[in-house]
Amino acid sequence: MSSEFGKILKVSVFGQSHGTAIGVNIDGLPAGEEIDLEELQRFLDRRRPGKNPLSTARNEGDVPEILSGLLDGKTCGAPLCAIIRNSDQHSGDYAELQDKPRPGHADYTAWVKWRGQADMRGGGHFSGRLTAPLCIAGGIAKQILARRGVYVGAHLQVVGGIADAPFPLMPTPELFEEVIRKPFPVLDDKTGETMQAIILNAKEGQTSVGGSVECAAIGLPAGLGDPMFDGVENRLAVALFGIPAVKCVEFGMGFAASAVLAASSNDSFAVKDGKIVTETNRAGGILGGITTGMPVVLQVAFKPTPSIGKPQKTVSLSKMENTTLTVHGRHDPCIAHRAVPVVEAVTATVLLDLLLEGNHGTF
Repeated sequence: MSSEFGKILKVSVFGQSHGTAIGVNIDGLPAGEEIDLEELQRFLDRRRPGKNPLSTARNEGDVPEILSGLLDGKTCGAPLCAIIRNSDQHSGDYAELQDKPRPGHADYTAWVKWRGQADMRGGGHFSGRLTAPLCIAGGIAKQILARRGVYVGAHLQVVGGIADAPFPLMPTPELFEEVIRKPFPVLDDKTGETMQAIILNAKEGQTSVGGSVECAAIGLPAGLGDPMFDGVENRLAVALFGIPAVKCVEFGMGFAASAVLAASSNDSFAVKDGKIVTETNRAGGILGGITTGMPVVLQVAFKPTPSIGKPQKTVSLSKMENTTLTVHGRHDPCIAHRAVPVVEAVTATVLLDLLLEGNHGTF
């Protein structure tokens, strides 16, 4: 099933952007885990649209309804199913798009694959709206991981060529919390102000801008994962590419490692406080698909939102002729800053699955 990932912890996302509801089914959660629903809501609120001019004006509460899998606030071994009801759809804004596919969107490929029967209102099942149920799964995974001393945090790394400060060699849970408490998820607030100006300028010009997110996971044991096709990078990349608008995933130095000599890409080993560590973390905490015990560090790149207010060239599917399209409706001038908790969510979910797999489904 294309909208499902995981081995022990299986996560399946369902729904369409303008349907009755969107949701997630999570099978394989360990039983007896207390889930703080208020904390989960705070996590979802970080992604929620309509909070300020930096995001789409679509105003959704994003309050999850837990249909199964919880008993007296704890996981009970049954699959956990949760939905979020859609309440602020403007489907009329998308009528023209049934015949004119939007450049940069999946309108055309969905039309080809499902012979014109796909629900593409608001992007349908391809929409960034589907990241809300991903955050339900990830918010729950983060709570379970934190009890085991594993923490996942992220920040907005780049917008419009302007880069935030990188995470330090050894990030802390306190640093992650500091970013969470900010209205704009960066390490350097002054840089964040410049990024916000770039986003608002793009909005004013009826266009959009891309960006990237840096994510780190700390507290993972060494030895997690497998070589070749089932490594930690493989598992994370598969799920991270499921986030709409993701175009690139890097680990550690990423592409930059291809432009340097070995001395500038290797991490020297050392013994510190009775543990083997590396003096740098250019590998991103993974060697041969297996964790080293250093923080797992990755970067995820998001393209600009394809729906913009400027005319774009497209075609008429019914007439088979060239035409133009001006997209109406409400769209993000940049999605990267709202994607920060989404990257955390997907990373946390995959890491919990790997830990459960290594412990035969239990802790």
